[in-house]
Amino acid sequence: MPVDLVDLLTRAERLAVRRLRGVLDEAGCSVEAWRVMSLLADGEGHGMTAIADCVLLPPPTLTRLVDQLVDDGMVHRRVDPLDRRRILAHLTPRGAERWRHLDERVRGTWELLPGSGDDELLAVLLRRLAAGLEEPAAPTPVDFTA
Repeated sequence: MPVDLVDLLTRAERLAVRRLRGVLDEAGCSVEAWRVMSLLADGEGHGMTAIADCVLLPPPTLTRLVDQLVDDGMVHRRVDPLDRRRILAHLTPRGAERWRHLDERVRGTWELLPGSGDDELLAVLLRRLAAGLEEPAAPTPVDFTA
């Protein structure tokens, strides 16, 4: 991956998070909590490992964050009906309402940005890039004849 592409991706990510943080700070929500709530907003319930992988938080940090969301009445935990050893996190009705409010604010701010109409194309390209980066790198061949 060319260095300038890495620089552009890094800059775009940091600027996007800065803008997102500005919107969420006004509402008293962290970016990390918003990411967790966004994942749980699908209503399916998710295990802690899947949430940690998706929101890119180490498990101890995620546990503290989810504990706080539980204490705030935004999230509840339930035993997975298919695997009683597993616990799934879900948004509470209060958490779902809070997430909808936050999502409206975030979308409203994002729509004001130049180029925001290209979200679909950008999402497809970023998913493709992320999928490629998640695959293990091919080993570099070693030349034993030299």
